[in-house]
Amino acid sequence: MSTLKEILTRRPLAATIRLTVPAGGARPAPPVGPALGQYRLNLMAFCKDFNARTQKYKPDTPMAVTITAFKDNTFEFIVKSPSVTWYLKKAAGIESGSSRPSHVVASSITLKHVYEIAKIKQSDPYCQYMSLESISKSIIGTANSMGIKVVKDLD
Repeated sequence: MSTLKEILTRRPLAATIRLTVPAGGARPAPPVGPALGQYRLNLMAFCKDFNARTQKYKPDTPMAVTITAFKDNTFEFIVKSPSVTWYLKKAAGIESGSSRPSHVVASSITLKHVYEIAKIKQSDPYCQYMSLESISKSIIGTANSMGIKVVKDLD
């Protein structure tokens, strides 16, 4: 239950916007410009903040961002790490997964790769309270559905 102070200080929401933007590559051009412009948000402020927050990642790394727009034309945003599928494709060295996942193997990765991806994903807001083991199991399931075989050691 919310306290009275929280209820009184709440700002009315205009929208929640979800985008995938390359790290360090936010510009007021599409897709960022039209998405934020229709809610009259400050494009340059978002671009500068986003690029500053994502400068530690390699350029062109796809970053998921959730922008909460308020009715007073202010915003907050949360930057999530890249998707598990992107990390799996990079670790396996492939452009796309298998067209027939349980029949044709696109590539293979080791458990060490899975563990490293799980450590990165543990810093995400939705995964911070999950154990490393459960995140790893989820990553293995995603790899299997992409046609990437998880092995103990590469031969």
